[in-house]
Amino acid sequence: MRESERFVVHLTVLAADLTAAHVLARALTRSLGFLPQLQVGETTVSAEGDLVEQHQVFCDRPLPHRRRCLLRPSHSGTCTHNLRR
Repeated sequence: MRESERFVVHLTVLAADLTAAHVLARALTRSLGFLPQLQVGETTVSAEGDLVEQHQVFCDRPLPHRRRCLLRPSHSGTCTHNLRR
Protein backbone atom coordinates (compact mmCIF):
# COMPACT_ATOMS: atom_id res chain seq x y z
CA MET A 1 0.00 0.00 0.00
CA ARG A 2 1.33 3.44 -0.96
CA GLU A 3 1.01 6.33 1.48
CA SER A 4 -0.88 8.38 -1.11
CA GLU A 5 -3.68 5.81 -1.35
CA ARG A 6 -6.99 6.69 0.24
CA PHE A 7 -9.84 4.38 1.06
CA VAL A 8 -13.60 4.92 1.23
CA VAL A 9 -15.68 3.40 4.02
CA HIS A 10 -19.09 2.11 2.91
CA LEU A 11 -21.66 1.63 5.67
CA THR A 12 -24.87 -0.20 4.86
CA VAL A 13 -27.84 1.42 6.58
CA LEU A 14 -31.29 0.41 5.34
CA ALA A 15 -34.25 2.75 4.88
CA ALA A 16 -37.80 2.11 3.70
CA ASP A 17 -37.65 4.39 0.63
CA LEU A 18 -35.54 7.05 -1.10
CA THR A 19 -36.94 9.92 0.98
CA ALA A 20 -36.25 8.08 4.23
CA ALA A 21 -32.74 7.25 2.98
CA HIS A 22 -32.07 10.95 2.31
CA VAL A 23 -33.36 11.94 5.78
CA LEU A 24 -31.24 9.25 7.44
CA ALA A 25 -28.13 10.19 5.44
CA ARG A 26 -28.51 13.87 6.39
CA ALA A 27 -28.97 12.93 10.07
CA LEU A 28 -25.89 10.73 10.03
CA THR A 29 -23.75 13.43 8.42
CA ARG A 30 -24.91 15.97 11.00
CA SER A 31 -24.04 13.63 13.85
CA LEU A 32 -20.62 12.73 12.37
CA GLY A 33 -19.80 16.20 11.04
CA PHE A 34 -17.09 16.69 13.66
CA LEU A 35 -14.90 14.09 11.89
CA PRO A 36 -12.42 15.81 9.53
CA GLN A 37 -12.32 12.66 7.39
CA LEU A 38 -16.02 12.90 6.56
CA GLN A 39 -16.67 14.15 3.02
CA VAL A 40 -20.23 15.34 3.67
CA GLY A 41 -20.86 16.65 0.16
CA GLU A 42 -20.08 13.29 -1.39
CA THR A 43 -22.81 11.51 0.56
CA THR A 44 -25.05 9.42 -1.70
CA VAL A 45 -27.85 6.87 -1.31
CA SER A 46 -28.79 4.00 -3.61
CA ALA A 47 -31.26 1.17 -3.83
CA GLU A 48 -30.12 -1.94 -1.99
CA GLY A 49 -27.78 -3.92 -4.22
CA ASP A 50 -27.58 -1.17 -6.88
CA LEU A 51 -24.42 0.89 -6.40
CA VAL A 52 -24.52 2.03 -10.03
CA GLU A 53 -27.41 4.48 -9.61
CA GLN A 54 -26.48 6.68 -6.67
CA HIS A 55 -28.50 9.72 -5.59
CA GLN A 56 -26.67 12.76 -4.19
CA VAL A 57 -27.82 13.91 -0.76
CA PHE A 58 -26.19 17.37 -0.90
CA CYS A 59 -25.79 20.01 -3.64
CA ASP A 60 -21.97 20.07 -3.12
CA ARG A 61 -21.30 23.17 -5.27
CA PRO A 62 -17.97 24.83 -4.42
CA LEU A 63 -18.13 27.83 -2.07
CA PRO A 64 -15.42 30.25 -0.89
CA HIS A 65 -12.80 29.06 1.61
CA ARG A 66 -12.74 25.50 0.19
CA ARG A 67 -16.23 24.76 1.49
CA ARG A 68 -19.11 23.04 -0.32
CA CYS A 69 -22.87 23.64 -0.39
CA LEU A 70 -24.71 21.37 2.04
CA LEU A 71 -28.28 21.97 0.86
CA ARG A 72 -30.31 19.43 -1.09
CA PRO A 73 -29.18 18.81 -4.70
CA SER A 74 -31.93 20.79 -6.46
CA HIS A 75 -32.45 23.52 -3.87
CA SER A 76 -33.62 26.99 -4.80
CA GLY A 77 -31.81 30.10 -3.70
CA THR A 78 -28.24 30.70 -2.63
CA CYS A 79 -25.90 27.87 -1.68
CA THR A 80 -24.69 27.65 1.93
CA HIS A 81 -22.28 25.63 4.03
CA ASN A 82 -24.70 25.50 6.98
CA LEU A 83 -26.78 22.37 7.46
CA ARG A 84 -30.42 23.24 8.08
CA ARG A 85 -32.10 21.15 10.75
